[in-house]
Amino acid sequence: MTRMMKFALAATVVLAGAGEVRAAAPCADDMAFGPWLDGVRAEAAAQGVSQGTIAAALGGATFDQSIVAQDRRQSVFSQTFLEFAGRMVNQNRLDHGANNLRKHASTFERIERQWGVPGPVLAAFWGLETDFGANIGNQPTINSLVAMAYDCRRPERFRGELIAALKIIERGDLGAHEMVGPWAGELGQLQFLPSHYYTYAVDYDGDGRRDLLRTSPDALASAANYMSSIGWRPGEPWLEEVQVPGNLAWAEADIAITHPRAQWAQWGVTLRGGQPLAQDALPASLLLPMGRNGPAFLAYPNFHVFLEWNESLIYATTVAYFATRLAGAPRVGNGSGQVAAFGYNEIKQLQELLVRRGFDVGGVDGKLGEMTRAAVKAVQLELGLPADSYPTPELMARLR
Repeated sequence: MTRMMKFALAATVVLAGAGEVRAAAPCADDMAFGPWLDGVRAEAAAQGVSQGTIAAALGGATFDQSIVAQDRRQSVFSQTFLEFAGRMVNQNRLDHGANNLRKHASTFERIERQWGVPGPVLAAFWGLETDFGANIGNQPTINSLVAMAYDCRRPERFRGELIAALKIIERGDLGAHEMVGPWAGELGQLQFLPSHYYTYAVDYDGDGRRDLLRTSPDALASAANYMSSIGWRPGEPWLEEVQVPGNLAWAEADIAITHPRAQWAQWGVTLRGGQPLAQDALPASLLLPMGRNGPAFLAYPNFHVFLEWNESLIYATTVAYFATRLAGAPRVGNGSGQVAAFGYNEIKQLQELLVRRGFDVGGVDGKLGEMTRAAVKAVQLELGLPADSYPTPELMARLR
């Protein structure tokens, strides 16, 4: 997300959906690193951070170009949903997720009573972010945040995250030496950005500290607190696999378009296996992460909480699907037909063609993100092709 994003895989996630990559150069060409860091110190002090904390955290700070280089190399979300979900929602994670749901059953039950977020949802994020706390990262967080804030890609955003990290230290949750994580500056077993840590962290084991790195109850409760604050609706589903008739009006299949579940049923959408949908007014969007021939889901209002956590559609759909598996759903089907593979290079070519046609795709980055999918849908409608927001060889040929 400012959104929560995530672990050396998740560190990749934190920046998914960002704009076009620019050259890796410090943002303020007219300001050397030293004076820039002095400005951060002054801003932190003005926001109530003590000189002792500032000295402990920033005393030896340097600009690490390797952090910026990693920021430029992200391509994990160029994979299709089935590729990414197949790799991430593997049997090992499913087994560990089920074991952790049993092991921490009382904690999950207490959390759901308080915030309404089910255990499988929290366990899915926990598993994908850090393999249930096993891979929280070991890079000095302050060093990472300094590099990301001094770089010119998103300086204001990460300057705020850097100061939030100093406030976490000042509050006594973590010492500067304890603050470690992946290269992109997230923290803890659920990989919070520092601003989310500072705002939503909960001391759930009653030891007087909000420790999201070493204390699983604190981490899980903090995640539920965050999800509740951004709109989680207790007792409602988040994602449901469905079958879609071949004559559907494909332009209706859009995460930004909702209809009552009864309307989708009227249009011939069924549960996977052919069982009828509930005939109710619960709003739902038809999500086709790989187009009309790939897997199909109804995405409910709670799915938007997954997107708020991480704006990458592939990541959000994968973690939501993982949560359904932990709640008892079967493995996702492959869909109803052939889906052409569009990798990093093919998506970049698609984006270049769309840009030449006048569409804003949010940057030529090789990722089939929200803006690229919207441009694909618009040009499909323009060309009289099925408007399912997913590219095909026919679309590429027409664009050329």
